[in-house]
Amino acid sequence: MSSDGTARPRVIEPGLPRWDPGTERYRLAGLGALILRLEAGDRLDIVDREGRQPCELAAFHPDSLKPDLAALNLQPGPVSAGIDAVLAGTPLGFGLPPDEIHQLRHQLAHWRMPKGSDGVARILEGDTRPGDKVTLNAARAVIVILHAPRGHGPAMLPDEQTPATDLSVIIRRATVNPLASPTLPAPLGDLVAEYRVDRCTALSYEVKEGQFIQVIDVDGRQCSDFVAFDARQLAEGRERGIDMTTTRTMLGAIYPGPGLASKFFDMDMQALTEVVRDTCGRHDTFGLACTARFYEDAGYPGHPSCSENFNNVLDRFGLARRRGWQAVNLFYNTGVNASNAIFLDDPWSRPGDYVLMRALKDLVCGSSACPDDIDATNAWNPTDIHVRIYDAKSDFTRAMAYRMTPDAEPRLTRETGFHARTSTLTRNFTEYKGFWLPSRFNNAGPTAEYWACREGAAVMDLSPLRKFEVLGADAEDLLQAACTRNIRKLSDGQVVYTAMCYDHGGMVDDGTVFRLGPDRYRWIGGDEFGGKWLRDLAEKKGLRQVWVKSATDQLHNIALQGPKSREILKEIIWTPPARPRVDEIQWFHFTVGRIGDYNGTAVLVSRTGYSGELGYEIFCHPKDAPKVWDAVWEAGQKHGLLPLGLEALDILRIEAGLVFANYEFNDQTDPFEAGIGFTVALKGNEEFVGREAIIRRKEHPQRVLVGLEIEAKQAVGHGDCVHVGRAQVGVVTSGCISPSLGKNIALCRVDVTYAAIGTEVEIGKIDGQQKRLPARVVRFPFYDPDKLKPRS
Repeated sequence: MSSDGTARPRVIEPGLPRWDPGTERYRLAGLGALILRLEAGDRLDIVDREGRQPCELAAFHPDSLKPDLAALNLQPGPVSAGIDAVLAGTPLGFGLPPDEIHQLRHQLAHWRMPKGSDGVARILEGDTRPGDKVTLNAARAVIVILHAPRGHGPAMLPDEQTPATDLSVIIRRATVNPLASPTLPAPLGDLVAEYRVDRCTALSYEVKEGQFIQVIDVDGRQCSDFVAFDARQLAEGRERGIDMTTTRTMLGAIYPGPGLASKFFDMDMQALTEVVRDTCGRHDTFGLACTARFYEDAGYPGHPSCSENFNNVLDRFGLARRRGWQAVNLFYNTGVNASNAIFLDDPWSRPGDYVLMRALKDLVCGSSACPDDIDATNAWNPTDIHVRIYDAKSDFTRAMAYRMTPDAEPRLTRETGFHARTSTLTRNFTEYKGFWLPSRFNNAGPTAEYWACREGAAVMDLSPLRKFEVLGADAEDLLQAACTRNIRKLSDGQVVYTAMCYDHGGMVDDGTVFRLGPDRYRWIGGDEFGGKWLRDLAEKKGLRQVWVKSATDQLHNIALQGPKSREILKEIIWTPPARPRVDEIQWFHFTVGRIGDYNGTAVLVSRTGYSGELGYEIFCHPKDAPKVWDAVWEAGQKHGLLPLGLEALDILRIEAGLVFANYEFNDQTDPFEAGIGFTVALKGNEEFVGREAIIRRKEHPQRVLVGLEIEAKQAVGHGDCVHVGRAQVGVVTSGCISPSLGKNIALCRVDVTYAAIGTEVEIGKIDGQQKRLPARVVRFPFYDPDKLKPRS
């Protein structure tokens, strides 16, 4: 408190522990399961995050394993197929990673759980609101199994709007250890060994080829230096350890990550380790492990250092002592700023974050819990590190962590329903919004994929698009307030492209709204935060009869684009008489049908896309994705169908003048600045968020999106500066060499003074001043500016 009694502003740190000691928090995924043990007096809160999501619960006495719902003052109801599937070790959720299933089966075996249940309790039923909860108190020790079911079986049809969504589970323990650290994540597989690295110390250990090394940040924001040496070379007197300069040179990246560029190399360019998972994503490969000299020069003689700690623990392997050890500084938040200087700041890691590596040779390893408490390296508070070694036979998916918000639970990179097919055609996958997507395909490449789309047909996986079911009597009112379009004009079966904006006019996201029926809409955008934003807006406006339900995990989609796309789909999509046929769907409309015939796989087909060509998107449940891909692929071969990756898609969308989040728009740009002012219905929609700010910004514009033609073939891209004379007047948002136009083109956000067609500008390279590429402002879209092809 300040001297006048008012509260002082505090530093906000999302993602760090927010609970008192003895409080545990878990995410129960839609269609997922949790197995937890409660002791007498423990309190269990089950919270419905999105509304209309029931929870099924079974309970067993820990010794007799007899059903014991009475311990929670609950009565058993009918048997649950979901709970029985969990007890059988075969949960109903689609695409669960193998290690999650392993953890479930490990818990079942550990507690000797029965193979089925006699009955379950069902709570949070009916029209629950986001945030509604049920509190249960344990009268005695009990093992609890929780399941978040869907009302009508695990697979949601593409025209249904009843996805299973997440629940929050919070345990408040009756007996509390106030000094306890946050709970470690469960082991990922069969453990060979595990070690605790106490704060300000280091340890050494051996790992066999093929085994996995997991380095865990226990409390969050704690750095851990990691060294590894080829054990066979070391036995012959040669020290060959991870070399940062070699690794950066080989990969062309600051540090490896899961995917193709995942290996750490020694000075002989031999790979020693491979990064399999990384839930933090910010590490250091520039500097040495901290040294005694570093602390001495800062005025702290005698301060412990990672380098001295490594000297002490690696001595037993015959490694020469050194004043500074080259190391991978895990969780150390460094980078290079605009002045070409290396900076450091508080680490990004949260409690339980980890890096999982696979040993590619027999290794001698060292891990530290860095003792630095004189700067932000460990957020001024050194804590512990935990190391686990897993068996070489373990099966771990390659993944990074995606968080919707900084304090959201991490979700590891998933495979889409179509991955089983696309992965047979390429190994070039990149992480996008929590999913693996192909960047290019074997034997074709971006140029061939591009021409297939422009001249024939191409199919691409766009499953990471976020889908939200917007339901209820207030659904239209919510979307009318959230979207810049006039949603009230939508008819059943129609789609509209729109923006959503904050109060100051900056954009939340762009996307499409589908009207499936009265009080039934679907929002499809690029950012998962869009669903939370809609729910928060409904709460703010007091709209009680609307629910925004996440459906991304139960609705995957491919886009079939190109002039032959209609001919391909006509051969394979059956529609009922009351629905439009594929050849009858108008631009920005959709139909519901089946693959092949009346008994085929259910799909929803919309005449939408992101290529500037005639095209369609096909939505299905992930379990049906291989069938849908096979049908499209087989029908498309005589039409020259090729798969299309993200690199070719980027060229297509730039030519068509289609915007991309954090390139053409962000929360500082309004729709007019982003080049999509046509989505703003200032007449007919008096209600949408940000309207008054957008009007002011439209009346007094400062920047506008324009097209550029560059008189040079040197590549330009996002962030390149645009000049008139010495002054910078704009910035390139996206650029490419257009295959069909034979020109170097770019989208650019520029000061309105220089936005007129024909205005000559220059794109700065090197430092923006030493080299300039001549360019001029042109009309965009560059390709088919009147959008005749997608309308055809």
